[in-house]
Amino acid sequence: MSTTLIIVIVIVVVVVIALVAFAASRNRTKKLEQNRVEAREHREEAGGKERKAEQARLQAEEQTERARKQQAEAEELRRHAAEIDPDTETPE
Repeated sequence: MSTTLIIVIVIVVVVVIALVAFAASRNRTKKLEQNRVEAREHREEAGGKERKAEQARLQAEEQTERARKQQAEAEELRRHAAEIDPDTETPE
């Protein structure tokens, strides 16, 4: 084999290795960017769900407070009814 042929083969092998390394690097970069996009989407979705959960919690607290007020009003009406009802026995 001639020296020129060996040099050409070595150069071709080096170029092929460089191309494979370059392609692998681009694929890795592309995959990282895809992961970043997916992570951003997950964060946005989590933020939306967190806001909805907070809204639901606040609504539940408001509903609980309304229910407590209604219970207190009902109890007050029962007491008043017991006071004015002539058929109700009052402890003496």
